[in-house]
Amino acid sequence: MHNHPSGEPEPSDADRAFTRRVSDAGHLLRVELCDHVIVGHDRYFSFRECGLLK
Repeated sequence: MHNHPSGEPEPSDADRAFTRRVSDAGHLLRVELCDHVIVGHDRYFSFRECGLLK
C-alpha cells in the first residue's frame, strides 16, 4: 500500500511493473500477494479488485 501525493490513485506504469515483479517473485516462493492498494484523496485503487493480480 502506498499513497500518491497528487491525490490521483490511478497506478503509474512503474506501479504496475513493481506489482507484477513482486507478484512473480512471490509466486516463485509460494507467497501470495494479497493486493496492492494506492490511496489518494478520498479514493483508492486496488489491483485485486480490478483483476490485475493473478
